[in-house]
Amino acid sequence: MIRRLSLSLLLALGACASVPVASPQEDADAKRFGRPDSDRSALYIYRQGWMALGKNVEVAIANGARAELMPNSYLRLDGPPGPVEISCKADNTDTRQIEIAPGQTRYVEVAMRAGWWGPSCEIAEAPTDQGQAAVRGGTRVIAQ
Repeated sequence: MIRRLSLSLLLALGACASVPVASPQEDADAKRFGRPDSDRSALYIYRQGWMALGKNVEVAIANGARAELMPNSYLRLDGPPGPVEISCKADNTDTRQIEIAPGQTRYVEVAMRAGWWGPSCEIAEAPTDQGQAAVRGGTRVIAQ
């Protein structure tokens, strides 16, 4: 029994290992929460917690950026202000659009929830303090 549990845990952790992560310096830079220039905006997308440990969540942003979020990970995207469409894909798909003003930073959580057939993802905008706390406890991933 213990052997099966250990093997299952190792396989679940191995599934998370394939996500490309940023360097320690890039991670530290993002955790300083620097303000974007007045003609740009910043967006943090994060996944907090251990729900669906062995399942990464695909995240797509309308401008073509893509990333996979493993448990307790995040990405920061800097770009032009305006509407941004964010999608996640697990055993379902969820899409949200948020508006980011010039010079503004916004935080979006991609949460994993228990579903009927498997874990599902859900996108929700988060308050600054909640988003920053999640980012501080996470690992920065690289958008493709």
